[in-house]
Amino acid sequence: MRVEQAMSHATGCRESDSVRDCAALMRDEEIGFVPVCNDAGEPVGAITDRDLAIRVLAEGRSGDEQVSSCMTREVVACRMGDDLRDAEQLMRQRQLSRVMVCDDDGRLRGVISLADIAEVESERSIGDTVQAVKSDQPSIH
Repeated sequence: MRVEQAMSHATGCRESDSVRDCAALMRDEEIGFVPVCNDAGEPVGAITDRDLAIRVLAEGRSGDEQVSSCMTREVVACRMGDDLRDAEQLMRQRQLSRVMVCDDDGRLRGVISLADIAEVESERSIGDTVQAVKSDQPSIH
């Protein structure tokens, strides 16, 4: 299965957005992870609800500060066409619960999380079980 079949579509922000606006986006979209993109739509980092709590609130900083002042600049991403197992391996190696998903031009297209993978894997298991139960087996009376 390919990453694009399991990923969630991402809502991103820009480095120049205020942390207040980013927090409102997280609240409105009910998410805790926001990719940060440049004007071309390419990811340049990410910000989490934890980043906001530790790097902004706990330090008494203003909500008017730019996202660039507290985001994580490292970008860990896979491609839409990558195999889902490769994305899972990337998460395992980097000890991440989610990674960004880009198209072949490097533009953000979504996010794949462990929860997304678990949901697909569960469906696959259930499908395998249904197939096994419905396969041609001799009837036992």
